[in-house]
Amino acid sequence: MKAVQFQSYGSPDVLKIIKLDVPSPAAGEVLIRIESASVNYSDVARRSNAPYPFPTPLPFIPGSEVSGVIEALGVGVDGPPVGTPVFALVGQGANGYAQYAVTPAAQVIPIPPGIDFNTAAALPVAGTTALLILRDIAQLQPGENVLVQGAAGGVGSYAVQIARVLGAGMVIGATSAPAKFEAIRELGADHVIDYTQPNWHLQVDSLTNGRGVNLLLEMNGGDSFAQSLRCLAPFGRAVVYGTASRKPLRFDDQSILHFFYNPSLNQSIHVFNLGLWFGLRSAAAGQAMGDLIGLVASGQVKVPVNHVLPLTQASEAHRLMEERRTTGKIILKPWQE
Repeated sequence: MKAVQFQSYGSPDVLKIIKLDVPSPAAGEVLIRIESASVNYSDVARRSNAPYPFPTPLPFIPGSEVSGVIEALGVGVDGPPVGTPVFALVGQGANGYAQYAVTPAAQVIPIPPGIDFNTAAALPVAGTTALLILRDIAQLQPGENVLVQGAAGGVGSYAVQIARVLGAGMVIGATSAPAKFEAIRELGADHVIDYTQPNWHLQVDSLTNGRGVNLLLEMNGGDSFAQSLRCLAPFGRAVVYGTASRKPLRFDDQSILHFFYNPSLNQSIHVFNLGLWFGLRSAAAGQAMGDLIGLVASGQVKVPVNHVLPLTQASEAHRLMEERRTTGKIILKPWQE
């Protein structure tokens, strides 16, 4: 079978097509013939050896979420039956960039009618992340204002829509590319801003009549983090789910004073990692995924798949993501030439 592997950390060029034997499912596992594999920022982070909660041993096949068809069942597995279309989280966030992969049967879900392979592969990570952040962690209340950093990306595209479904009062999308403004508005954002502009937080202040936002989804990091915090209203919650800039989160003097010498603000910062939710709070994560499937099946949330490439172009997929030239999700097709 074909797979994409890197044997050293580095740029997208370290991703190479290799040939391997088709794996056999162990006890409790299933073998999936992969039709679609989703590209996530975590794949980029592991390839470049950026900080990540789990080890990335070399050589490594990236890819954490896939969809396809059950090819074989391991000992002790009763289903889903061979031939069932499914989507799944693969192992410890690895082995999805391939034509076949094995994964624990407990991490496999049959694809509901009306959902294609590309849509299914884009559901588990980005969509579940957005729903958990908004509903379970930050506990968004109807009428509250939300600022979504990276609003055109995988998680951000879901977050804008889900915030609207949960009854947000105002949804502000933030992006580094003005060319993505219209796409973010089409997702349901009331306003869109460019967070690369100086003092962009003042735009948020103006849009909210000086009140700020109740909830911030932060994924950029670096110097813009301090400006993000200035957008928070009293009792506001900031949830950090990535650092796309590859720079540490920075507090400036004003933001530190803002937090520690003005206790009436009662603001909080949370740091989110989906893998730990599936590992330590699997019931809640599973519930969120099930609820997300319901939102998609009912048409309340659209799955933002905007880039479909053959597996052989995995390097290009990573470049597109790192250079922020994408909107929505990127899907790799293992059997497409």
